Amino acid sequence: MELELNGAPYVLDAARLEAATLHALVDALGLAGQALALAVNRRVVPRERWPETVLAPRDRVDVVRAIGGG
Repeated sequence: MELELNGAPYVLDAARLEAATLHALVDALGLAGQALALAVNRRVVPRERWPETVLAPRDRVDVVRAIGGG
């Protein structure tokens, strides 16, 4: 499935997934367990809704990582 990920084309191999959800995308990107914020089509999706948020072809997904520093 073709998506736009942070402004760039990205192909999610949905055939290998149980469901093409935000949770599955985070796992596929190797970002599970990290401090993230996700938006689909410019709408922020709360973390508790990632497993039930199904992606559609051409969805625009923005991933923002929280980075601490001092």
